[in-house]
Amino acid sequence: MITVKYKTNINCSNCIKSVTPFLNELDNVDTWKVNTENPDKILEVSLDDEEKELVVDAVKKAGFKIEEI
Repeated sequence: MITVKYKTNINCSNCIKSVTPFLNELDNVDTWKVNTENPDKILEVSLDDEEKELVVDAVKKAGFKIEEI
């Protein structure tokens, strides 16, 4: 399992609600959380594999910006 961190613009509880179904449908995601207190709105994801692009695609589909850090 690997943990990956991303800089996002997911900045409130409603944003988290919007992105939740997109991230929860990914088979390779074990857990995820967004630190909205951080100025970079850090999304931390624990993955079963190396397919980080799936997370990026899911967040973009939900309408948010994302970039690996």
